[in-house]
Amino acid sequence: MAVRVDKWLWAVRVYKTRTKASAACDDGQVLVNDVAAKPATRVDVGDVVTARRGDRTLIHVVVEPIEKRVSASRAAECIEDRSPPPEPRDRPGEAVFARRDRGAGRPTKRDRREIERLRGRDRRP
Repeated sequence: MAVRVDKWLWAVRVYKTRTKASAACDDGQVLVNDVAAKPATRVDVGDVVTARRGDRTLIHVVVEPIEKRVSASRAAECIEDRSPPPEPRDRPGEAVFARRDRGAGRPTKRDRREIERLRGRDRRP
């Protein structure tokens, strides 16, 4: 039993809404077996669905084609996830020297300006 790729992506919770799944297909962000997919493209057991969501590429194998949205645990049974692990994100402004010791008191004007500069909020040209 084959189902539409936009319905399947929505049902297994790759996209939050079916509209977003359809838009991703229209934008060329969804591939079925390495071929660009339209929203009405049919997927069946064993098909490889590649979807870009933000800066991540998700690779799923269809284990069970479903049309209706189901619980997260049930949705996990319907896919085989082959996505690479996400890259660790660097958090700017989280430098060790930007932290103040507990009990060090209120930062001086100079300290505050340094902290603002490190966080990228420097208002001065």
